Amino acid sequence: MLKVISSHVFLRNRLHPGLLETIHKAGADGVELFAARQHFDYTDRAAIRDLAEWFRSNPTEAFSMHMPLYVDHEMGRWGEPGVNLIHPEKSRRIDAMDEIKRALEVAEQIPFRFIVIHLGEREDTWSPRALENSITALEHLRAFANPLGVKLLVENITNEVTRPANILEILNAGHFTDIGVCLDVGHANLGEGVKTTLDELKDRIHSSHLHDNHGDRDAHLWPGDGTIRWDEVYDGLKTAPQIPAGVLEIHYALEETPDTVMKKAQKAFESYS
Repeated sequence: MLKVISSHVFLRNRLHPGLLETIHKAGADGVELFAARQHFDYTDRAAIRDLAEWFRSNPTEAFSMHMPLYVDHEMGRWGEPGVNLIHPEKSRRIDAMDEIKRALEVAEQIPFRFIVIHLGEREDTWSPRALENSITALEHLRAFANPLGVKLLVENITNEVTRPANILEILNAGHFTDIGVCLDVGHANLGEGVKTTLDELKDRIHSSHLHDNHGDRDAHLWPGDGTIRWDEVYDGLKTAPQIPAGVLEIHYALEETPDTVMKKAQKAFESYS
């Protein structure tokens, strides 16, 4: 599997070439850019140029981008609404698509393969309207992303809309043969279970978010620090048709330093290389 680290682990810091160098030294083949304005400001052309120059000069690739979850610099802490592609209000849906398109424009300077998409937020439930809005959002974003060389991946988050069966219904109903899945292992552990989720989505998985928890909350711990059976995870991913990338998506609240990220990532990569 391709070894990737999400910049989410450094979310409290502005992403700069020095942090990318840490990821490279950890042995990562690629980086998932976490699109949050206080961390990776996808609207700052000068900052993007600096990062683009680093990627051009180094073998570690910009593998993927995680879509913005908020438009502010505080991750919604002061009441700013989230970026919700399937919100009941049409204006909110349009705003969400516009924000994701702003992030996708980064691919003009920093080419990346995939963008990871959330359909809804934690409280969103499954309904015919959720299906319709999901299909509309994916159609719109796919049309914008494809000319940039970027493919969409739907992530299983902790809501009804992205339960495995519902993701497959969305992709099949929309005839989205070129849209895949990013399997979030930690979220699966909080839902239907990792093995069940992996088996159901296996044929569509192109990437995976690897993080652990104890089955009670979305803690984004390092693999092995929770209750997930990682031998089953790695064996299952390696038998998926696409052989998905393994993206370490570790929580910034763990207060890791560049040195600890390097050491812990190297240990994690040894488990699935």
